Amino acid sequence: MIDFLVSVFMIKPINLFECESLAKQQLSSMTWGYYSSGALDEITLKNNRKSFNNYQLYPKVLVDVSQINLSTKLLGQTLSMPIGVAPMAFQCLAHPHGEKATAKVLSDLKSLLILSTLSTTSLEEVAACQENNLRWFQLYIHKDKGLTKALVERAEKAGYTAICVTVDAPMLGKREIDIKNQFTLPEPLKLANLVTLKDLDIPNSSNQSGLFAYFQQQIDPSLTWKDLEWLQSITKLPIVLKGILRADDARLAVENGVKSIIVSNHGGRQLDGAITTLEALPKIVEAVGNDIDIIMDGGIRRGTDVFKALALGAKAVLIGRPILWGLTVNGEAGVNHVLELLKDELLLAMALSGCPSVTEINDSFLIKS
Repeated sequence: MIDFLVSVFMIKPINLFECESLAKQQLSSMTWGYYSSGALDEITLKNNRKSFNNYQLYPKVLVDVSQINLSTKLLGQTLSMPIGVAPMAFQCLAHPHGEKATAKVLSDLKSLLILSTLSTTSLEEVAACQENNLRWFQLYIHKDKGLTKALVERAEKAGYTAICVTVDAPMLGKREIDIKNQFTLPEPLKLANLVTLKDLDIPNSSNQSGLFAYFQQQIDPSLTWKDLEWLQSITKLPIVLKGILRADDARLAVENGVKSIIVSNHGGRQLDGAITTLEALPKIVEAVGNDIDIIMDGGIRRGTDVFKALALGAKAVLIGRPILWGLTVNGEAGVNHVLELLKDELLLAMALSGCPSVTEINDSFLIKS
């Protein structure tokens, strides 16, 4: 009914919080729980959002802001705005068009999409939806290195321009709502990138979530920096690491030939009590400077949040859950609306702060509370 009202009467959420509220009314309790929950007591999940309140904006005046330039570059590719989409599994739980709808929007907006290994649409189908190649493939390194190699080769062949390795999930964080709901993929949804391998589907489990069982069975917990050498030996694509929170790990990433890092705590879904991404960002920027492209995700709900992340040194940010809310509410149009809301809010924040270009945003525009 809500989807009908949005489509027919053009009722649109005016911010991401309204979009979240509408999505909650439409999703099943199992899907809502999977999308919205964090690990254990959800301390990190909540603090990701709260951390933005620790910084006040410090605007300049009498600056010509008649023209605002939102463009930025990641790995040499130009994005129309410093806002991309984080890798998120199982988007067809939100809408039948799932990852394809999200991909089409990012293609139209000329910004970055990172596709999850655990997508419900194959990486080839998603690539076919995009006219530009601003797409990276997120990789979980499986115990079966042959499978991992095959995924990398498929991504390279399909025109993905980077491999984004998730490094903060050697084991799955304990998400109690998923355990309570015994989360699994409902029929007919499948792990589309692994559809030919029946034993790699999300299993049913009577005492834990199916995703937890999958990680126990398939994801390699022995992954170390040495494995990056193997990965680099099988692909010419640049390697991005997602899940960096420490400055020393960021330096190691540079030393090991990584081209970009994503400062991320997995949306508060892994180690509960971990530092927030906004808190982690300044020390990482100080440690690696301009040696590597730094991206950040976690808790972003307003254009001013994007501005603060950029001011602390991120070149771009990634949005996760809000994309799922938009997808739920109105499919492709809903995803577009979410990103346009953030884009417009960022433009306004830049104008009111006296900052006409993304490249001019720096920490002089912030005061820590």
